[in-house]
Amino acid sequence: MKKFWTTIIVIAVLVVIFLLLGPFYILEEGKQSVVTRFGKIVNTSEDAGLKFKVPVVDNVLIYPKKVLSWDGEAQRIPTKENQFIWVDTTARWQITNPAKYYETINTLSNGTSKLNDILDSTIRTVISENSLNEAVRNTNKINDLNIEESVTNLDTIEDAEKLRNLTKTNSTQEEISIGREGLSQRMYTMASTFTDEYGITLIDIIIRQIRYSDDLTQSVYQRMIKERNQIAEAYRSYGQGQLAQWKGKTESEQKNIISTAYAQSETNKGIADAEAAKIYADAYEADPYFFRLWRTLESYKKTIPNMNKVLSTDMDYFDMMYQPEAK
Repeated sequence: MKKFWTTIIVIAVLVVIFLLLGPFYILEEGKQSVVTRFGKIVNTSEDAGLKFKVPVVDNVLIYPKKVLSWDGEAQRIPTKENQFIWVDTTARWQITNPAKYYETINTLSNGTSKLNDILDSTIRTVISENSLNEAVRNTNKINDLNIEESVTNLDTIEDAEKLRNLTKTNSTQEEISIGREGLSQRMYTMASTFTDEYGITLIDIIIRQIRYSDDLTQSVYQRMIKERNQIAEAYRSYGQGQLAQWKGKTESEQKNIISTAYAQSETNKGIADAEAAKIYADAYEADPYFFRLWRTLESYKKTIPNMNKVLSTDMDYFDMMYQPEAK
C-alpha cells in the first residue's frame, strides 16, 4: 500500500513538473505558429486556441497572420529619358506559408529586410525601363482637355474671342500606354515571383508619390514660366492694340469736337458781325455826318500814334477836321 502511494506521489510530482515546464501555449486570433524541435519543424498551426508542445525540446515561433504594410523609403531613380525622379511606394504583404517563411527568413525583421531588397530593386528596374510620362500619369485624358484663359471686362464678344485666341496654348502631351497603375502592376508581378519562395504573398504595390528631382523641377518651372510669359506678352500686345485704337478714337473725337466748335464760333461771329453791321447801319441812317466823324476819329486814334513822319494837314485824310460841321 505504501508503495502505491509513493508511486502516485511521484507521478503527481512529475505531472506538476511537466505542467510547470509549459507544455501548452495559447495561439491568439490573427496569428500563426511554427513549432520546431532542434531546429526542425514538427508542426504548424493557423487556428487560434490552446496548443500543445513538448516542453524544453520544442520551440514555438509566432508570426502574424494579418495583412502587413511595407513602406519603403523614397528612391531617386532615373527614367528611360535619364530624368531623375523621387519614387515613394508602399505595399501590402502577408505570411501565408509559415513553415517556408521560417526556413528561409525566420524572423519578422528579416522579412522586412528581404522585402526591402526585393521591392527596391523591382521598383528601380520598372521605373528605369519606362518614360517619365508613364510614371506620372494614368490616362491620356489630358490631351482631351481644352484649357482657355478666362477673359472678362471686354467691350464686345469679338474682343474677348480675339484675346482668347491670343492666349490659347496648345500643348499636346506624349501618349502613354502603361500609366502609373500599369507600372505598379508590373512591379507586383515581378516582385511576386521572388516573394513566393519565402512563404510571403505580396498583395499589391502602389506608387504613393512621384516627385521631381531638383534639376527636373527647375526645368518644369522654366517651361511654365515660358508659357506664362507668352500669355503675358499676348495680353500686352492686345493692350497696346487697344491703346492705339482708343488713342485714334479719342483724337478723332477731339478733332470732331474742335471742328464743331469752330463751325459754331464762325457762325456766332457771322451773326455778331451781321448784328454789328445792322447797328452801324441804323446809326448811320440816324446821323450820317456824326457816323462819318466818329469813324474818322477812330481812324485817327489808330493811325496817328504809329506815324513816324511829318505829314501836311492839306491831305484829304484830314479834311474832316476843317469842315464847318466838325466845329
